[in-house]
Amino acid sequence: MSPAANLRNALRALLPLAVACTIYLYLYPVFLGCAFPLPQTNDTAAAFRDTIQQHTLPSSSSAAPFRLLALGDPQLEGDTSIRNYNRESFPHLTWAIRHLTYKTEQPSFRKRLRQVVHDLVDVFFDDIPDTAESIRKRIDLFGNDFYLAHIYRTLRWWARPTHVTVLGDLLGSQWIREKEFNRRSWRFWNRSFKGGERVPDEVAGYPAEEYDVVGLLGVEDENAAAWRRRVINVAGNHDIGYAGDLTLERLERFERVFGKAAYELRFELPITDPLANATIYDPERNPESNRLIPELRIVNVNNMNLDTPAADQSLQDKTYAFVNDVINTASAVEYAGHFTVVLTHIPLYKPEGVCVDSPFFDFHAGGGVKEQNLLSSDASRGFLEGIFGLNGDPNSPGEGKGRRGVVLNGHDHEGCDTYHYINQTEGDERQWRVTRWEAARADDLPGRPGVPGLREITVRSMMGGFGGNAGLLSVWFNEKTWEWEFEFANCALGTQYYWWFVHFLDLIVLALLVVYGALEVAGFGIEKSPIAKTTASPVPKGDAVQKKHINGDAKKE
Repeated sequence: MSPAANLRNALRALLPLAVACTIYLYLYPVFLGCAFPLPQTNDTAAAFRDTIQQHTLPSSSSAAPFRLLALGDPQLEGDTSIRNYNRESFPHLTWAIRHLTYKTEQPSFRKRLRQVVHDLVDVFFDDIPDTAESIRKRIDLFGNDFYLAHIYRTLRWWARPTHVTVLGDLLGSQWIREKEFNRRSWRFWNRSFKGGERVPDEVAGYPAEEYDVVGLLGVEDENAAAWRRRVINVAGNHDIGYAGDLTLERLERFERVFGKAAYELRFELPITDPLANATIYDPERNPESNRLIPELRIVNVNNMNLDTPAADQSLQDKTYAFVNDVINTASAVEYAGHFTVVLTHIPLYKPEGVCVDSPFFDFHAGGGVKEQNLLSSDASRGFLEGIFGLNGDPNSPGEGKGRRGVVLNGHDHEGCDTYHYINQTEGDERQWRVTRWEAARADDLPGRPGVPGLREITVRSMMGGFGGNAGLLSVWFNEKTWEWEFEFANCALGTQYYWWFVHFLDLIVLALLVVYGALEVAGFGIEKSPIAKTTASPVPKGDAVQKKHINGDAKKE
């Protein structure tokens, strides 16, 4: 069998497999049925069909006006994770050559040879393994950038989010120097999140009583297109450090490349029904109404230095001032129509056993938070009772129900969906409790009278080791109740190994096709089989020999 025939048989088996795997990889949200949840329904099939309509008949879509693609902890590693970073690949070989060329001092020729032998042994047991691992790691870093890019690009195309956020730990270490920081930042914007852009400083506003909305939800215009490109980046511990590591230099370089670390964004939802508009609060025409113009408020909180002690007290004071200003500029809890989405990195406090990460603090020898898994319970109450206005006292403003909203964060790579609540009927014994969201729904806790609460979603990491996950948050407005509602879903590509497998398989098939085509052009693809030649048997001269069969015996005549 010719080489071309062998290649043809191999391609018959590999080509269909490569095509099928590639189609699945590049259309994985379609095959997995990923879609932003639809308003007023938990039907995932309907959400999937509506996503198809957004691609075919956008005008007929009933998608939520606010759809947030939430990505957690990409953690771009760099050269510092490579074994032979900043040093030569074969140092022992270099030393062996130096010894042989008498560029080192040795007391005797025998000891010189002994040192050469030792260095040559170390070449095989140290240099070669380190170099091989370093090469593997460089390839891994290169591929990981595009693995993350595949998740971001594919879900932006298919799911059609209106906004995108990365919930901290954009990079893999807060200890890297400026040169390495710039290198990883370039990879972030030019590979993993190519096409995205930071939120402009003039758009990222500070909480104030008087403010301008930065966009209209449900309206397709140039501003909406700009928000589809923008990435709301949250500062994480690997970006700027914990409270004991956070310095002004680390914060400034993060904000220079990725945007401000603390700000708010306000979006308005236009109401087209004149009857509904007539019910909105107006100090002159409708002063008795508790209905406000529907607004969605995104608050990006840098909670890395909320807990103490902090290395830089002035930075911590600015964080406290920001949180207080968020509280002071929020609408009164008695009013309806506003919704708050808090984006931050470290999750709120939970007792051990609720999520994978348990409460944990570690401190530097000289003071300052060195590491923490969760916020302290005091810092967490600042979110629950401050920003959202929840209260265990039924006689408090708004009966303690607080403001509508949700908290999204990262840090815990496994992810966790929880519900924080306080039972007002427990009197002096009441305290904040937290349970898994599914358990809370099973017990009918959300919306139960006398039990105010808040949902917190810790988005599972998008790293390959955690399945390449992405969160899909839909928020919509219910004009009947004059309240915002929301739902959340996950969409996971799978580990990075499948991404590598598909691309390696595609490269192999492409190489085989090139070789096969070359063989065909060169004429090696034609199988030459020998032609059978037949010659007539010579006929003997003279009388033919005849045989007769009589009773089974042959006789000559």
